[in-house]
Amino acid sequence: MQRRSQLPDRAKHRDRRRPDRALAGLDRANSTKDPQPMQQLKQKRAVITGAGSGIGAAIARAFAAEGAHLVLGDRDPASLAKVAEHCRQLGAQVHECVADVGSVEGAQASVDACVEHFGGIDILVNNAGMLTQARCVDLSIEMWNDMLRVDLTSVFIASQRALPHMIAQRWGRIINVASQLGIKGGAELTHYAAAKAGVIGFSKSLALEVAKDNVLVNAIAPGPVETPLVAGISSAWKTAKAAELPLGRFGLAEEVAPVAVLLASEPGGNLFVGQTLGPNSGDVMP
Repeated sequence: MQRRSQLPDRAKHRDRRRPDRALAGLDRANSTKDPQPMQQLKQKRAVITGAGSGIGAAIARAFAAEGAHLVLGDRDPASLAKVAEHCRQLGAQVHECVADVGSVEGAQASVDACVEHFGGIDILVNNAGMLTQARCVDLSIEMWNDMLRVDLTSVFIASQRALPHMIAQRWGRIINVASQLGIKGGAELTHYAAAKAGVIGFSKSLALEVAKDNVLVNAIAPGPVETPLVAGISSAWKTAKAAELPLGRFGLAEEVAPVAVLLASEPGGNLFVGQTLGPNSGDVMP
């Protein structure tokens, strides 16, 4: 009987202490700042071409927020400066590289700048591109060659320039921005679709070559996205296209950028090899 009377007393004693401990724990929790989220690309050295606007600018901002050191390339110095300043405000170290990827030297310039300023390169985002609209019968050979030189050949040149550094350090990510038109084609866009299909094929083939070196190559094939690149496309085409999409709208550049972060990050991107990811509003369902 005496033992039974002592048990409730001890229980009551413990119960009286628990609220104090809980309150103390809450006080300690409230007195400390919320931990900062882990940056997925902290101190990774990244090159992004075509970073002055659209998807390239959105990827630059996303990479900056994730802690990457950036070399941003574009042929428009004013637009590039605005994006670079925004990235600096997000805490990133940024070097601007004004260059036109339509030339061999221009396509190599951003990679060279990254090696010079940051001592190497970890991530290459080949995003620079052009888009014009014309029926195949109206295309000149100059229009055809210009498209392939900017949208396809520059991807090869920049990748080739970056690969020795990535292979030597046994770590690298190459992300090539293609288009869903490279998968499904598009009327009055034969030259553009051909170039983007080439980017997808190049990405798959290069991935097979260098995966053993822990250099992972993938492509992103966005659907219709509201960017300055589509400004030259007729409004009638854009209206009709939006009506065809399951989402009923074009995407935003900020909705594509997280895909690049995923592919560039660890462990998120570790198993993507030669893949083509399609943030396309449902326009293509392979």
